[in-house]
Amino acid sequence: MATASAESSAAPSPSGEAPDYCDLDPFTTEAAGHRFTFYPHGEDRLKALIALIESAQKSLMVFYYLFDSDTSGTMVRDALVAAARRGVAVELIVDAFGNDAGADFFEPLTEAGGTFALFSPHWGKRYLVRNHQKFVIADETRVMTGGANVSDHYFATPAENGWCDLSVEIEGEVVAQFVRWFGLLKSWVANEAEGRTRQLRTLRDIVRTWDGGQGPVRLLVGGPLVRSGHWAWVLRQDLVSATRLDTVSAYFSPPRSFRRLMTQIGRRGSARMIMAGKSDIAAAIDMARLLYGQLLRARVKLFEFGICKLHMKLLVVDDISYFGSANLDKRSVRINVELMVRVEDAGLAAQLRKLIDHLEESSEAITPAWYARNSTFLNRMRWRLAYWMSLADYRISKAGTV
Repeated sequence: MATASAESSAAPSPSGEAPDYCDLDPFTTEAAGHRFTFYPHGEDRLKALIALIESAQKSLMVFYYLFDSDTSGTMVRDALVAAARRGVAVELIVDAFGNDAGADFFEPLTEAGGTFALFSPHWGKRYLVRNHQKFVIADETRVMTGGANVSDHYFATPAENGWCDLSVEIEGEVVAQFVRWFGLLKSWVANEAEGRTRQLRTLRDIVRTWDGGQGPVRLLVGGPLVRSGHWAWVLRQDLVSATRLDTVSAYFSPPRSFRRLMTQIGRRGSARMIMAGKSDIAAAIDMARLLYGQLLRARVKLFEFGICKLHMKLLVVDDISYFGSANLDKRSVRINVELMVRVEDAGLAAQLRKLIDHLEESSEAITPAWYARNSTFLNRMRWRLAYWMSLADYRISKAGTV
């Protein structure tokens, strides 16, 4: 999402002081014939991203929702430029709405022989569709994806109020799906640049016909007004019979059908959700709080992480893990172009639940008593206003502090 900051207090410790908190160190897990290395710490994410770019020998396929011209953005751009100069085929696509750096910032890349393009640069109804993905493919054998964009905010430490986020580097057969997906996006962007019509319909067709495979590791995607096959459609099938659900979501406003399934899991099993107690968008917290009452009545355990801004997208449903670019909100489910990696592996699910445990330890529990104190008439009115305004565009609700 966008990078403007919002003020909020961290969850207090019993002594009334903000607790000490450190992101976990990187950890690697072998699962379902793949190798996954997770980077919960911002500085580690930046180092790993630069190392991935510097190690490329043949090709780099790069797509980011947001790319800034700050210190981190300059480092990543310069690494891409250096790769192009040593003969690596570098292709970079950035979402037009998220391109904070500006086209001129990328001229050194094109001068070095790389390519740069914008996703949906023209105004119109398709401009409302954000291509919210973040991934880098090196030599068609390794991919890094997750929630982190290219900006200092995503690599700063919690003490600096950086994003609490997650990136993962993947080696294995699913990388071939990323390569194929990038090729489809690149073709769409090229047609868009040539001014061809019906491009929104073409984008929907690309998403609707996408097949990420049927194995234990799948690349799922989503896009505007697509249902069957969408990442959220697959998630919904997993939720129907699940008995355990653990989520970390920076923006929480899923459609009613998803909330109903989540409450059913809370009643028949165990459901835990880490929400944002601090965010770049003030309304993101308000729109989630509007839904707390329904969840609490279903015995869903709720927590707000307020140490720093939360941007992580992590879902664990029984023994199935989801991670990638999508939030549990209506834009990610119904409008934005998103990707999520789905992995069926009990060991990986257990490992990722430990990460969620770590976040819970430094979060504030949202209890029925908390909700009773805070769900005043005026607060509920503000929460509802934020909820409906955010459906049109998050930009409308960026102003203000929490």
